[in-house]
Amino acid sequence: MNDKINSTRAKIKQIEELAEVVSSAQAKGKKVVHCHGVFDLLHVGHIRYFEQAKKLGDTLVVTTTPDRFVNKGPSRPAFNEDLRAEAIAALDCVDHVAINLWPMAVETIRLLRPDFYVKGSDYKSAEDDLTGGIKLEEAAIKEVGGQLAFTDDITFSSSNLINRHIQVYSPETTEYLAKFSTNHSSDEVVKWLEATRTLKVLVVGEAIIDEYQYCETMGKTGKEPVLAARAGEIERFAGGTVAIANHVSAFSDQPSILSFLGSVDSHEEFILEKLDPKVESMFIQMEGDAPTIVKRRFVERYPFRTIFELYIMDNHDRRPAASKALCNKLLEELPKYDVVIVADYGHGMLGPEEVEVLCSNARFLALNTQVNADNRGFNNVSKYRRADFISVSETEIRLEVRDRTKDLREIVLEVSEKLSCDRIIITRGESGCLCYSKDTGFCEIPAFAAQVVDRVGAGDAVFSISALCVAMGVPMEIVGFIACTIGAEAVATVGHRSSTQRVQLYRHIESLLK
Repeated sequence: MNDKINSTRAKIKQIEELAEVVSSAQAKGKKVVHCHGVFDLLHVGHIRYFEQAKKLGDTLVVTTTPDRFVNKGPSRPAFNEDLRAEAIAALDCVDHVAINLWPMAVETIRLLRPDFYVKGSDYKSAEDDLTGGIKLEEAAIKEVGGQLAFTDDITFSSSNLINRHIQVYSPETTEYLAKFSTNHSSDEVVKWLEATRTLKVLVVGEAIIDEYQYCETMGKTGKEPVLAARAGEIERFAGGTVAIANHVSAFSDQPSILSFLGSVDSHEEFILEKLDPKVESMFIQMEGDAPTIVKRRFVERYPFRTIFELYIMDNHDRRPAASKALCNKLLEELPKYDVVIVADYGHGMLGPEEVEVLCSNARFLALNTQVNADNRGFNNVSKYRRADFISVSETEIRLEVRDRTKDLREIVLEVSEKLSCDRIIITRGESGCLCYSKDTGFCEIPAFAAQVVDRVGAGDAVFSISALCVAMGVPMEIVGFIACTIGAEAVATVGHRSSTQRVQLYRHIESLLK
């Protein structure tokens, strides 16, 4: 038994070692065959794939995608890279295994220079590959003098098997996904998302710097009832409407942002560095000595918890010159856009004059008004007289009617009528979201998050892409499904460390609906 285990583990190489093994085999006249994939749950389809591939040559080498590049959703891979490599190495037809260093196999093919690079039959149609990787891999194998080949046997989906037989999600979520997948395919959902690329989108609202001061609490000071902490590193993110514009840029080919920056401590260089180059930026400088808003969070690294927040901003005094400049810019720009996404954080940028200009001139107005420590619940959606789409949390819409216990659906209907808004999403944290459409009524979607790292920015991510979908006329149940998928990705990362990526979202959707 120990000999078998040792033999299996001896097959697992570092990628550089594997390159030497391949070169040595080819020097002896052997043909080397290369297979690559995630192989999250090894099954009979994989085994037949490897066996057929081996018949093309003398030595079969397999590389597997490292955990950090598996883009099938926050709950994947189900098995870590070491276990996946060990399972593959246990097969007699496989000669050597390595964990890849890159997201795709392109660099690996160039390093290994195999005689054959082999994919399964489900990759024969390059147009069906969401990542576009197969075309790049074909170019790479030809570049090194090798050949692309395909096997032709039964195929299974690891995602389908994991979804059905491994308890990744709650029973409620598993049941919902099974039902949703019978009515909607991943191709249908992706086609709707692809359609949003034609929209010209303007994001309006406050730019915010989110700063995380990591620390380690030490306890109460010796003489005073004060919590003391040891400072660690600082991490800064471009938040607020800058984060929203970055999310939008993955799905719109023509995104723009209109926001205020401080006359002092503007952080403009940092914001432009973090803003997707595709986004057209229009910044108006605030008057006086107002800084760009910074929200500094003091975060206990383990467990990951915010213990204190410090807001760096002005005192909300109305500044006539800046307000006039913003209203004039809105009047000039709004007619140019299909969708206007307003993220109103209630920090003073959008006063009554700006709100009226938006309500009167936006062709499609998507609205999110947030409640935070600075606006103390005064920043409600009713400050706007109309909206085409609203996305707020349950707490935020309950503050609108000042009622903690009233039936949520009744509240949504009240707000819908008050603002003449036909489509609304209420985010509910671990309970998922409640969607409303005047045409189709209500639908509830459970949360898809298997792990929650940080909730900061999750609502922005959901609002950003949901607004585009609603503007395109996507059915609300599909909008809600997309919203919960994006929410699951957003809470699995720290702050705005990464924005929603189109291909990654498509792969996540595909894995959920298999």
